[in-house]
Amino acid sequence: MKHLIDPMDLTKQETDEIIALAQDIIAHRERYQGSMSHRKLATLFYEPSTRTRLSFTSAMMELGGNVLGFSDARSSSVSKGETVQDTVRVVGCFADVIAMRHHIEGAQLYATEVSRVPIINAGDGSHSHPTQTLTDLLTIQRELGHIDGITIGFCGDLRFGRTVHSLIKALSRYRDIKVILITPDELKLPDYIKHDVCERTGIPYREVGTMEEVMPELDVLYMTRVQKERFLDEDEFDRVKDSFVLDAARMSLAKGKMAVLHPLPRVNEILTEVDNDPRAAYFRQVENGKFVREALILKLHEWKDDPEHGMPDQEKPVFDDTRRCTNLKCICNNERAPHKFRKGDDGVLRCWYCDSKIR
Repeated sequence: MKHLIDPMDLTKQETDEIIALAQDIIAHRERYQGSMSHRKLATLFYEPSTRTRLSFTSAMMELGGNVLGFSDARSSSVSKGETVQDTVRVVGCFADVIAMRHHIEGAQLYATEVSRVPIINAGDGSHSHPTQTLTDLLTIQRELGHIDGITIGFCGDLRFGRTVHSLIKALSRYRDIKVILITPDELKLPDYIKHDVCERTGIPYREVGTMEEVMPELDVLYMTRVQKERFLDEDEFDRVKDSFVLDAARMSLAKGKMAVLHPLPRVNEILTEVDNDPRAAYFRQVENGKFVREALILKLHEWKDDPEHGMPDQEKPVFDDTRRCTNLKCICNNERAPHKFRKGDDGVLRCWYCDSKIR
């Protein structure tokens, strides 16, 4: 069965098929009305969400299907102590596909071990957000006309930003991608993304401290929020925060065809004076999320029983009772998920569920 937990669960061809289908839905919306009639999507959102949850709901409704689920786990049997796997077992009796957001990393991957229906990861902690990645890819394609050959700048919180991690993984499959990382030292991209994704696949990247020095090079600027709560020293935050705010002056340095993306919500990292700039694509990006999720739901339904579209082959997990994942936000430290690991090409053990390095 096909699930979508990580962007790399899709082959490059499958990713391109979803993007192409989303573009056809945009051009011919009437063709797809009723295509999921009598089908049900369950939205299990264990943490707050506006865009993602409503996007899934809107997508399923436009396909003629129905939606059930919860937007607050406290109103479900989770409040009584029900586990993720038991919740999925139960909900799988009522729904044809499940979209799940969870604050615990690896929860969705753990759920796939027992699910009888496809599961879509709608965000697990700071780990992965593959449907936002599909949204981003569709937006880049629509704004620029291509994905290959772009120079993309990621700005803000690159350490904890799951959307950034997921998009870099997906872009590693496209040609001639260049990545520029614009971030304070406290929020730099994790080493495992730099090494296991960028360096392994040959994506050139460099790290810089300000937008100004790279704005003229960018085809895409991907903004995220610099989070005050991530800084131990408030004075340090005050020192760097204004370096990562996009305003009209910084936009004046950019290409005329450059696109600004943001997974939203924003706080103060993009000033409202930028909103009317034709290169500001972040609200168009929101609408693209609905179309790409329609395409994903349709494709998962099409692929459900097709052996040609299963999950990618994975190495066998390593079980070691002497090791433990140290990520307190990992599913294996919050439920009875086994402590199992995968060994990278470099011989380093990482948690099976959250990718944390095992020391």
